[in-house]
Amino acid sequence: MSITKEAELIAMKAASEAVACTLKEMRDYARPGITTRQLDHYGAKILRDFGAKSAPYLTYGFPGWTCISVNHEFCHGIPSDNKVLQEGDLINIDVSAELDGFWSDNGSSFVIGEDIHQHQKLIDASKQILHKAIYSIKGGVRISDLGYLIETEARKRGYKVIKNLTGHGIGRSLHEAPGEIANYSDRSNLTRFRKNSVVAIETFISTTSTYAKTLNDGWTMVGDKGGFMAQHEHTIVVTEAAPIILTEMNGVWD
Repeated sequence: MSITKEAELIAMKAASEAVACTLKEMRDYARPGITTRQLDHYGAKILRDFGAKSAPYLTYGFPGWTCISVNHEFCHGIPSDNKVLQEGDLINIDVSAELDGFWSDNGSSFVIGEDIHQHQKLIDASKQILHKAIYSIKGGVRISDLGYLIETEARKRGYKVIKNLTGHGIGRSLHEAPGEIANYSDRSNLTRFRKNSVVAIETFISTTSTYAKTLNDGWTMVGDKGGFMAQHEHTIVVTEAAPIILTEMNGVWD
C-alpha cells in the first residue's frame, strides 16, 4: 500500500507494534524443553491481547498462528506438540498479523540457549545484511539493486541467498505490490521503490542452498541442498531519505 494520510500511518504503526512485540516476547519465552506448539500458543495470546489476527491463518489457513522453523527447516514450519526445542537449536519465528484492516510482518532467527553448534555467525550476517539493505532503500531505488546488494553482502561473508523466497509489499493485505522483493539481482525486474509505499524486507541467508523446496506436509520449506538458513525481516515505509522501520521494536538489532 501507499501511505496517503496520517491515519493510515497510525494504523500501520499499531499493526506493526502487535507483530513486533509478539515476536520479541516469543524470542524471550523460547527455551530448551518447550514445544513449538507451546511457543506458538504463547504468541497467539499476545496477538489476541492486541486485538490482532494471525495473517498466515487468515490468508492461507495455515495450521498455526505463527511460523516456527527449527534447524534445517527454512520457513513456514508448523508448530507441533512433537517438536521440543533443544539447546543450540537454530530457530526462526515469523509473525505476521492483521489489525483493523492493516497488515504487518516481521521475523527473526536466533539460537536456543547456548550456541553449541556455531550458528551465530550466520545469524549475525543475516541481521547485518538486513540493516544495510533497509538503509539503502528510498524512493526511486531499483528493487533489483537491493537484491544485488543483499547477494553481494552474503557472498562476501561466504554465504548464499535463497532465490525463491522474497520480501513483498504489504499494508491492506499480507502480500501486495510491488510483488516479490528478491535477495538477488533480477535484471528483468525494472520496478523501483516508491515513496510512501509499505514493504516487508527480508533476508534469506544460507550456508549451502540457493532454493527452498516444500516438504510433504505442504507447508514446511527446506534447502534444496540442505544446510541452514537465517532470516530477518522488518516492515518499513519508504521515504525520500531513511525509511520508517515500523517493526523496529522487535529488538532484532539490539
